[in-house]
Amino acid sequence: MRRKLLIATAAIVVIGGGIYWVASRPDVAQLSVEAASGVRPKLIAPRAETVPTVKIADAVGWPTGAAPVAAKGLKVNAFATGLDHPRWLYRLPNGDVLVAESNSPPRGGGGITNWVMKRLMGRAGAGGASANRITLLRDANGDGVAEARSVLLSADNGLDPPFGMVLVGETLYVANHNALIRFPFKPGETKITGKGEKVVDLPGGGNHWTRDVIAGPEGKLLVSVGSASNIAEKGLEVEKNRATILEVDPEAKRSRIYAAGLRNPVGLALHPETERVWTVVNERDMLGSDGPPDYLTQVTMGQFFGWPWNYWGGYVDERVQPERPDLREYSARPSYSMGPHTAPLGLTFATDVKLGGGFAKGAFVGLHGSWNRVPASGYKVVFVPFGERGLPVPDAKPVDVLTGFLDAKGRAQGRPVGVTADRTGALLVADDVGNTIWRVSAPAQ
Repeated sequence: MRRKLLIATAAIVVIGGGIYWVASRPDVAQLSVEAASGVRPKLIAPRAETVPTVKIADAVGWPTGAAPVAAKGLKVNAFATGLDHPRWLYRLPNGDVLVAESNSPPRGGGGITNWVMKRLMGRAGAGGASANRITLLRDANGDGVAEARSVLLSADNGLDPPFGMVLVGETLYVANHNALIRFPFKPGETKITGKGEKVVDLPGGGNHWTRDVIAGPEGKLLVSVGSASNIAEKGLEVEKNRATILEVDPEAKRSRIYAAGLRNPVGLALHPETERVWTVVNERDMLGSDGPPDYLTQVTMGQFFGWPWNYWGGYVDERVQPERPDLREYSARPSYSMGPHTAPLGLTFATDVKLGGGFAKGAFVGLHGSWNRVPASGYKVVFVPFGERGLPVPDAKPVDVLTGFLDAKGRAQGRPVGVTADRTGALLVADDVGNTIWRVSAPAQ
């Protein structure tokens, strides 16, 4: 079957199961990912695109017996398999691991743009219905494999779709795409009954639906909320309380903006020594394969990171009109570049991860992988070394921890998302294409 569709002045050709942009050549990177990474990344002039570069790594899953490749001196095994699009992980105090099995909520509206988006998501392994489930995994005998699992929460409890999870005392908070809800819960329990109690509404839907939640300072919670669009092209009204980290008072059931101008913040974490808030952020599209860089950054209350008008501490995005030169000087520069279009999602500090001296002080980041860069970037788990004052080492580049998610043909056998430590100090990695939780460990574990 061959069909042609027109979007703006560009054509899409669909042949069989493939989607190809024609009428516009894909933008090819001029910089390596390494050169564009770190505290002081190399940035070059943007190349604005009328039609985005589309380079999808087709999701094929893992062949029987195959697995990603751990860094030298480490090993990897499957902690749990047979899951349904596992996205996020949370370890309970007793060692049980919660995994949110979820996918994008239904996208409203029709038209060519939504049709194309659904096709692209399907090729990337994210086109199915959401399981809307949180599964509890238990490795009771400590052999590195979860021999027991149970459905802790499901759509019947009000999950829609779930992502971030955090236990505070005997209350389990779950961040749906459109609300923060909570349940009475004690570690050791394997099933929660009853509907979740709504704490606050969250801006739902749109392009970026994932919502992480962590316990923040002074008894508050912090929730990451991505933008509804690329650069507010749908208007600023639909971006209310989006592209932010929200601070939630769970007792008063109200929220306020903690930090803003973050296009799509996902994973949140507190630095173990400074207790400062950190997040990983997916930056804007259609400025070429070289940028702007996605990033890892420390966040202070009241900070503004520029979106949609500026990026990387004050570079102006001339596509956004009218411009806001008055905000440029207030646009904070991120702490560390993860490279262009790498899609950092998972974030955890090395506090409880015991992989040896080279991984003792820093942050582990799950890079979900690009869909719009030539060549592809991300598709691995990396480690960012930290030094003095709780900041990344100035000259350090990301260190590969788990690779091999792309096969020899550039297809995605897996895509890493959430990362956390298990009770033994191994690193757990959620793989939403391989439907597996991988466990990276030192030989003694």
